[in-house]
Amino acid sequence: MSERFGVPAALFSLKCLAASMLALYVAFSIGLERPYWAFLTSYIVAQPMAGAVISKALFRIIGTFTGAMFAVAVVPPLVNSPELLSLAMASWTGLCVFVSLLDRTPRGYMFVLAGYTACLIVFPDVDTPQTIFTVASLRVQEILIGILCGSLIHGVILPGSITGVLLARVEAILRDAERWSRDAIAIEPVAGLDAERRRLAQDVTELHQMSAHLPFDISRLAPRVRTVRALQDQLSMLLPLGAAVEDRLAQLKAAHDGIVPPQVEALIADVRRWLDTPAPDNDVRAQRAQALIERCMAMEPEASAQMDWGEMMRLSLYARLASLVAVHRDCRDLHDQMETHSRAAVTPRVAELLEGRRNREMHRDVAGAARGAFAAFMTIAIGCALWIGSGWKDGGSAVMLAGVFLSLFSASDNPLAPLKGFMIGTIAASVLGAVYGYAIMPRLDGFGMLALAYAPMLLLLGAMMASPRWMGIALPTLLGLGSPVLLSDHYVSAFGPYINGAIAQIVGIWFAIIMAGLFQSAGVERAIRRTIRAGWTDIANRATKMSPPDVRGWINRMLDRIALLAPRLAATRRDSGKPLYDALRDLRTGVAIGELRQLRLDLPVQQTGPLATVLQGVSRHYRQMDPDAPQPADPALLNDIDAAIDDLAANPRPSIRREAVLGLVSLRRNLFPDATGYRLGYRRAIA
Repeated sequence: MSERFGVPAALFSLKCLAASMLALYVAFSIGLERPYWAFLTSYIVAQPMAGAVISKALFRIIGTFTGAMFAVAVVPPLVNSPELLSLAMASWTGLCVFVSLLDRTPRGYMFVLAGYTACLIVFPDVDTPQTIFTVASLRVQEILIGILCGSLIHGVILPGSITGVLLARVEAILRDAERWSRDAIAIEPVAGLDAERRRLAQDVTELHQMSAHLPFDISRLAPRVRTVRALQDQLSMLLPLGAAVEDRLAQLKAAHDGIVPPQVEALIADVRRWLDTPAPDNDVRAQRAQALIERCMAMEPEASAQMDWGEMMRLSLYARLASLVAVHRDCRDLHDQMETHSRAAVTPRVAELLEGRRNREMHRDVAGAARGAFAAFMTIAIGCALWIGSGWKDGGSAVMLAGVFLSLFSASDNPLAPLKGFMIGTIAASVLGAVYGYAIMPRLDGFGMLALAYAPMLLLLGAMMASPRWMGIALPTLLGLGSPVLLSDHYVSAFGPYINGAIAQIVGIWFAIIMAGLFQSAGVERAIRRTIRAGWTDIANRATKMSPPDVRGWINRMLDRIALLAPRLAATRRDSGKPLYDALRDLRTGVAIGELRQLRLDLPVQQTGPLATVLQGVSRHYRQMDPDAPQPADPALLNDIDAAIDDLAANPRPSIRREAVLGLVSLRRNLFPDATGYRLGYRRAIA
């Protein structure tokens, strides 16, 4: 048996069973009318890691209370106007979906829950508006029991700590990053770098998602979230730096007929050796890193008006290589900080990195969020119209489930796949529920026998929930076993209501599939174009801003976009190499723009003309870009870049000359990779 269905899955399933039976027993004991919600909630909040269970439980509590309050507020004044009530429910669900899609963190779950909790309360009981407060309060109680029982069992009995998993992932991510950097700066090109680039971008995003649960971890040794945020910032710097060194090294080889100068080859070999075997002691590691950085600085040619293109390439190579070494050193130091479990910084550099850390900047797809919200709105609105027009008593359950499913899968580019899985699970649950309800349960007597009868199927379904592949079928099957006809305060042999409820569930999912097909069928292709265009718009806007640049914020957003693009490109079966490479090129372009913006702020106003011309040209280029037919940059922009190099390389301040050459050379290589070398004295040549 594979590890996925081995001991961890078995233990998770046992804890799920214990939590669900405890929730059901408590709900029965205090006389709740709908104990099935306590049963189902214990499974919905279940997670292998205790911190994830507690955080999801907290978000669920907040979302449940919010949705219940909305239901209580909206039903009494609108119950006599079904059209207005339908629009209010559709608008509320759409708003909650919109906010959750903009959030894109585990916290977004509470917004989704606030939306569909209102549906769960309102639609089944809209015929008895006078009891809406009672229904809402009972629903909150039932859900809270399930949350508390699930949190208690998963958090106390052999709890899985998110800290241990996080530290193991950080160690693996650091080794991957060091291997990628070692391969990127190799003298001979290494195959498979694109896949490693894609994995690093996804690793940083995964690290961000995992760290959201750290404040809720039961381990006292959990690292602080801002330490993880600082590590994410440093990891994010590796992609542009490694790609820049790789490019400059290739240019240097091309200029020397494929031969790397011996001093450069020796330096590269020493850096690769340092990356391959980083010293475990941070003092030794820092000393070796500093020695490599000083070697790079000593080999840098001085930036001047007389330097040629080859010298500019060497300056850029050594500067970026030194920065790459420094960032890898900082990553290892931050990893040491995470393992110390201490608030005291392990090095002065770590104290600097931790200062002022904030949440990671992420890509926000406003158009995609609006699309998902509109799909949820139309699903509720059209569903209510069909329900009211048909007069079907159980139609409210179908509309309720359709709204729930559109809310749950609104973040998916292709919600049809999970919805079809839910359809299969629901059909299986209907058959299984009928067997339990009318062949097994009439022969049971007492809670103990009920628990024993449910245990075999719950253990199997709990193990399936531990696998992402089978969770989409296991969860709807659990919903069938938790039917209100089966789990109520007393057994009722009501086959008619059970069949009507099962048909309503199937119709609700079928309706959700139709609505998803109508409104989100082309989601992946459009999401790819929106993501690429968002990066270009961001570059265009950044190029003309006069405020200090937020380079790390830009890198974080672009890495998030790259992590989003990779699976979408794979889903469309496109050649992911070129689009991914373009995103990495845009990432480096944005970094170069940040360097030039900072340089413009450091210069006297009368000396900023050449830089302003270049940045305005970059902004125009990216504003005109079309994802379906991207055009190369205007050759006039190349002339402006060369003119700016010629002008600023003659600046009397050495620091200005160096930063100008580094930023402008990077921009030139990103936008015009096939252009010939910069011509010395360009401005004088055209004067």
